[in-house]
Amino acid sequence: MAKGKGQLTARGLAALTTGEWANDAATHGAGVLQARKLASGAIGFYYRYTGPNRKQDRLSLGSTLTLAEARSAAALLSRRYQAGDRDLRRALAADEAEAVRARALADAEANAVNSATLGAMMEAYADSLDIAGKISAGNVRKAIVLHIEKPFPALWARPAGELELDDLIPVLSRLVRADKLREAGKIRSYLRAAYAAAIRAKQDAAAPDSLRALNLSRNPAQDLSTIDSGTPREHALSVAELRAYWQRIAAMSDARGAMLRFHLLTGAQRISQLARLVTADLDLDHHSVRILDIKGRRRHGRAHVVPLIKQAEDALATMRGERAGEFLFTISDGVDAATYDVFRGALDRVVADMAAAEELEGRAFTPGDLRRTVETRLAALGYSEEVRGHLQSHGLSGVQKRHYNKYEYDTEKRAAINALYGLLTGVSAVVIDLAQRTARPA
Repeated sequence: MAKGKGQLTARGLAALTTGEWANDAATHGAGVLQARKLASGAIGFYYRYTGPNRKQDRLSLGSTLTLAEARSAAALLSRRYQAGDRDLRRALAADEAEAVRARALADAEANAVNSATLGAMMEAYADSLDIAGKISAGNVRKAIVLHIEKPFPALWARPAGELELDDLIPVLSRLVRADKLREAGKIRSYLRAAYAAAIRAKQDAAAPDSLRALNLSRNPAQDLSTIDSGTPREHALSVAELRAYWQRIAAMSDARGAMLRFHLLTGAQRISQLARLVTADLDLDHHSVRILDIKGRRRHGRAHVVPLIKQAEDALATMRGERAGEFLFTISDGVDAATYDVFRGALDRVVADMAAAEELEGRAFTPGDLRRTVETRLAALGYSEEVRGHLQSHGLSGVQKRHYNKYEYDTEKRAAINALYGLLTGVSAVVIDLAQRTARPA
């Protein structure tokens, strides 16, 4: 039984016997602070109030509080009680549940930040390239492991959202100091693109979940300076060099020679796109092949039809051989596609022979130089930028060209390839009059 309702004092609490209760002074309808002597000798404090259905309830405040602390705790409960929380026990339970949920959410957010590392972002970016069918995905994955993960494991493990420009510069500086300027430029591009993709993913329902889960909103790689590789992409072969190159590959009777001829006679298309050509892409009636151009940010390939002149079809037949397998651009009778490395290996041997025979006026050339040469020579022959763009599938990303201009320029592309062949063989090239070209279909 509780003692009277006078003010609790330290002396009065000390005088309580085991199991004895005492009440503090209280206002009617506000609840009351109670104290009880426990068997341990400590004083337990409680807040007693009238709960729902006029039933008395008592909430424990603990046994380690001072009298002043107990009064403060009881006063907080009293204010809530008088404000309308008549079922304090249920209200406190709801508070605890909300606190648990908030702690769990905070922990989850902290874990998300810790797991959204630079490494996770770069891997998610490479995965997104795989999902989009980008042929470059494998090379990107290898490059980021070789030039970021292995030399900078601590940076790889840091949250991507916490990094600053200064954190990323050493990655590129290491490559620049090693005179690997081309690789430095690639890594710069991958870092910028990965951050940008992660940021876009927050608003893109089609983006991979792994990118969206990173929850990034800023791109510290955006201001990484362009790397000057020192090798500007301006080299184009002279007409004499181009003809010397053609004479050499025309004399090659094997599949590698046919591969080099097919590449040149189709307008020097991108090797990665030629490598995707399969039997279903060949139209012998129309004398053409269809390439699905997925370069850049395209999610779905754009159909790019390339006309085949007779000499290109002859090269195609040589490549496919007797087995005529699934792949068109091949040196294995169509069993496997010819990769960039296969093509580059065959080209480099021809270039080396040309250098030895003093047939080169400048430096050795690459597949990219051949592509640039074709466009340069066709421009010199009078073919417009539009026709050259349609032949080599570049510069076609404008709104007008993507959505409205569906004309495929077959006549112009076929004439351009014939003009190129005439230039290669020394036969006078005929340039079509674009003003008098075949009327476009309605």
